[in-house]
Amino acid sequence: MKITLLDGDIKDFENGLSIYEMAKSLSMGLAKKVMAGMIDGKAVDLRTKVDHDCKVRFLTFDDTEGKKAFWHSASHVMGQAIKRVWPDAQLTIGPAVDNGFYYDVDLEHAITPDDYPIIEAEMKKIVKADYPIEYTVKSREEALAWAEKEHETYKTELIEALPEDETISFYGQGEWADLCAGPHIRSTGQIKAFKIMSLAGAYWHGDENNKMLQRVYGVAFPKKSLLDEHLAKLEEAQKRDHRKLGPQLDLFFLDDTAPGMPYWLPKGWKLFNTLLEFWRDEHEKRGYQEISSPQINYNKLWRQSGHWDHYKDNMFVIPVSENEIYGVKPMNCPNAIVVYKRKTRSYRDLPLRLSDCDVLHRKEKSGQLHGLLRVQMFRQDDSHNFITEDQIYDEINEILDIADLFYGIFGLEYRPELSTRPADFMGDIALWDKAEAALKEILDKRYGEGGYDVNEGDGAFYGPKIDIMMKDALDRTWQMGTIQVDFQLPRNFDLTYMDKDGELKVPVMIHRVIYGSLERFIGLLIESTAGKFPFWLSPVQVGIVPVREFHNEYAQSIADQLRDHRIRVEVDDRDAQMGGKISKFRKELLPYILIVGDKEKEANAVSVRIRDGVQLHDIPVDAFLKVVDVMNKKRELQLRDSFA
Repeated sequence: MKITLLDGDIKDFENGLSIYEMAKSLSMGLAKKVMAGMIDGKAVDLRTKVDHDCKVRFLTFDDTEGKKAFWHSASHVMGQAIKRVWPDAQLTIGPAVDNGFYYDVDLEHAITPDDYPIIEAEMKKIVKADYPIEYTVKSREEALAWAEKEHETYKTELIEALPEDETISFYGQGEWADLCAGPHIRSTGQIKAFKIMSLAGAYWHGDENNKMLQRVYGVAFPKKSLLDEHLAKLEEAQKRDHRKLGPQLDLFFLDDTAPGMPYWLPKGWKLFNTLLEFWRDEHEKRGYQEISSPQINYNKLWRQSGHWDHYKDNMFVIPVSENEIYGVKPMNCPNAIVVYKRKTRSYRDLPLRLSDCDVLHRKEKSGQLHGLLRVQMFRQDDSHNFITEDQIYDEINEILDIADLFYGIFGLEYRPELSTRPADFMGDIALWDKAEAALKEILDKRYGEGGYDVNEGDGAFYGPKIDIMMKDALDRTWQMGTIQVDFQLPRNFDLTYMDKDGELKVPVMIHRVIYGSLERFIGLLIESTAGKFPFWLSPVQVGIVPVREFHNEYAQSIADQLRDHRIRVEVDDRDAQMGGKISKFRKELLPYILIVGDKEKEANAVSVRIRDGVQLHDIPVDAFLKVVDVMNKKRELQLRDSFA
């Protein structure tokens, strides 16, 4: 059979070889590194046999799916170790997550950090034994008999919930095995370095009506040096945590009277609105029209859109009477449709891009809230673009161009992810297939194979989507922007436009955001910059320190000039020591601190302290003003250290 590799090279392989056997035939070095495989874009176990012509990719620890296979295997090592230490422990699930792995455990003994060394010592024995990780399949009866013999009641529940035709697979090592779909690495000996990181409580199935389990988190690597790097990164990430820096920099805070609903302080709100001003400037150039719509709607609207059936549990609902129920809007799309439908539309009106940055509310479980990164009240730079079918390709590419501009100006990197039809979908499968094919074609041409991820079954209930994924300081992945192709909602609401041939046709609706939740975007921005924002975005851009009280008037005159150029400035004219004033501005991470005394006043100049510690003297006020004015207008990422 002919196999196309990642580099486009086509090679002949014997029919029925596994992913690992293929890698081994190419290079022993590759075989040692391969953690999993990918066949025609779908991640598979390295034991998977290939029996047809296809595209194959060998996944190592450097690949997301390869890393997940490695961490999944490490979770099994930890699960086996826990069972050895506490034989009465019941293991539930133990998946890989963005930053390692965990196992949920039902155990009478309350695990504490004092138990970490005990578990890790047993894990070392399992790794040293280098057990082969073996894959087996059992019938439903065999699987249930295994669960009963092992007294694993949670596994019994999981097995009974599987579809009748589901393959029931197990992965085992040494004396231990677990119900698992995989994928996994070859043997326990590949796990060279690991560490148990933390503990948390977790309800079985995430349902607070179920029993609380103990969730044990860990991380593992194929080299000790990678673990050392990871731990150093965690230490740095703690310093960058937006939940710590946000209140410290007087940007925002959270209060238990409004869970997941940030209070924005003056400096944070200035930053927020500066981001929105940039957004408005760039979108108006591209034909976007901003609207505002109601915060609550009678549930008739949410029923027609499908949100009442598919999303009600995530909505805040307001019952006014037995027959009158309102929903607080969790998204803007139904209201954008109401605006579209208020008058007859022509093909000449399309694309019609209706943006809306109103407040949204989504009900989250308390355990899922996380600073600004997961909230219950937020704003997003929404737009709903009504287009014709033949405009899909150009419209989505233009949206991705905007994404490149917006993320590039902050020096942020993203990875696109295609999410396909979920089980709980609405509408015609043929239209879904058509929409998914259009998105895949765009991603293939723009990013190439391997340049994006596919998240099967995670589309919105009304259409597939491209999600823009970004990592925080801990390398956890978050969805930021999204582009969703929707053939369904326009049909639900009987939307039409008059085509050039005089016929009524149904528009396609593109749901899109670039920042995504502005709260989440700011949270990630705080962490990526460690609170050292670009000059144009800083809530206070320049701090001025008069050396003595009689220099206050000169300091204020400079501040007035800066304000005339829309530079945000503060003067510390307190009767206090100069060093204390400088220290205050430095703690606030201001880009520039200007110091003015007799010498500066006489020369109409300033001394400049740049955020990174560089100090410059005798800088003419006009020269400083000219440079920062340009930095503001060009929205430059880096601070300048020359004012010549």
